[in-house]
Amino acid sequence: MVFVGSVGLGIPEHHVTQEEVKKLVQHIFLSNRKLRKLLPVFDNAKVASRQLVVDKSWFKKEHTFAEANQLYFSSAKQLSLQAIDSCLKSELLTDPIPYDAIDMIVFVSSTGITTPSLDAYLLNERPFREDIVRMPLWGLGCAGGAIGLSRAFEWIRLHPEKVALVVCCELCSLTFQKNDFSTSNLVGTAIFGDGAGATILIGERSPFKEQLTKKLRIKNTHSFTKKNSTTVMGWDVTANGLEVIFSKRIPKLVESIWKDHVLNFLKKEQMDVHHLSAIIAHPGGRKVLEEMERTLRIQQNLLHHSYTVLKNHGNMSSATVLYVLKKWFQNKRDEDFEKKLGILCALGPGFSSELLLLEWME
Repeated sequence: MVFVGSVGLGIPEHHVTQEEVKKLVQHIFLSNRKLRKLLPVFDNAKVASRQLVVDKSWFKKEHTFAEANQLYFSSAKQLSLQAIDSCLKSELLTDPIPYDAIDMIVFVSSTGITTPSLDAYLLNERPFREDIVRMPLWGLGCAGGAIGLSRAFEWIRLHPEKVALVVCCELCSLTFQKNDFSTSNLVGTAIFGDGAGATILIGERSPFKEQLTKKLRIKNTHSFTKKNSTTVMGWDVTANGLEVIFSKRIPKLVESIWKDHVLNFLKKEQMDVHHLSAIIAHPGGRKVLEEMERTLRIQQNLLHHSYTVLKNHGNMSSATVLYVLKKWFQNKRDEDFEKKLGILCALGPGFSSELLLLEWME
């Protein structure tokens, strides 16, 4: 068995409301009539606020790719450490888990570039061991958090005495392009936020298993990547930095790809949707969540925490699903649920879908 131990968050200091962002965009794109017509996307996104690593005034000025990336490096390191510290000292643990107990670190990000990868710098800031296994994952976008959990799960299953740390950090705001007049840039600005999350996975033979106050185990995982769908979402890497690509087909792909993936996965596990008490879904956006409800014919309460995270934090790419997972950890009581099973899911570039089957245990 592989257990999910706890979740810690790294939350940026600058809090902005959706109305503030909308006014800022109106100011920046004042001369572009096409984008002004798209401003209702801010009202319909179901995002009320989000947190950013920079003040609003930062977006009014020109910035080079190098300048934004340097800010990514310093801010991502700080927020990742905040998430790690919170995770290892969580109230979900009877005692803190020491840094030198971590055998593997998976670091997930797609909004900045560093070599060595940022996890190497994190190891210098805390008393991790020098023989720790590192697995940096880049370019997975919104699916990265779920994929990082899957890769750590597979490693722990082979090493059941070990402990793995999964860290996701995304600073989407730093990819904003002041001179990009595409619809994708405006939509991204309406939903993206910044944040970091960390969680630990513990093998069944690890002594740290006894420190869990709630036992949530990963039963299985499954990955799917649709061929010839690389243009659906991602980055267009330009001299100015990372310019977001969003296809308006994404909500429809929930029905044609995600639904089939979920149903086939559950069928292999000899289950169906009615066995689930939780869907820990990455909230890619309002339309994505609504399509998930419609295509699986599920009640909105199964996605309640996904909507809450989207409303209060926006879409923080890979880290977002860890925010949703923490909400389920904090709010799930055994007496509230007759069923103990749930799935964690996320969609990302590729076009890819990642699923994890979870079980709450006595």
